[in-house]
Amino acid sequence: MKISFPRHTVYTISFTIFLIIFAIWFAVGILIPEGKNYRKNRTVLLKEKANLQKYDDFYKKTLTIYNEKKSKNRYIIEALNNNFNPQKFTNEYHKHFISLSLSKIDYHGKTKIYDIYEVNTTSKIKSPTNFYSFLDAINKSQWLIEVTFPINFTREGELIHSSFKMHVYKKSKDTNVTQKKGETPSS
Repeated sequence: MKISFPRHTVYTISFTIFLIIFAIWFAVGILIPEGKNYRKNRTVLLKEKANLQKYDDFYKKTLTIYNEKKSKNRYIIEALNNNFNPQKFTNEYHKHFISLSLSKIDYHGKTKIYDIYEVNTTSKIKSPTNFYSFLDAINKSQWLIEVTFPINFTREGELIHSSFKMHVYKKSKDTNVTQKKGETPSS
């Protein structure tokens, strides 16, 4: 007995066998190895996401602190940006004293963030209260000024002479600027 199959059945069966063989080869040869790579890459991605989240949280926390400090110290930042004018200083604070002289001291040490001035004053007072009102006034000035010790008071009859040094802070050059290759830092 001879079994005869119609031609389209033979084609269908052979095509089906080909598809089954192709599907098994595709699953074993491509999907399973790529699935392993996918799982490895997914764990790496999850670690990277966790690190990114940690850094993002740190950035947000730091930015919040920075903005709080910036708003709290707004006047100090503005004072650093103001250029110090000795003539304006003398005119503004001369009212506290009979005489006020200001002279810049050339100091070749590490004073990139402030200038040093020597201040000599003369007051006609019985106590140094004018000097203290002067200190209060420069504390509220448009510049960032530090009066350094010692403050020397000398009495000469009705006059009190005082001399002291003050540091006038200024905005230093940005040190976070990336230098080009071959450049040396400016001093």
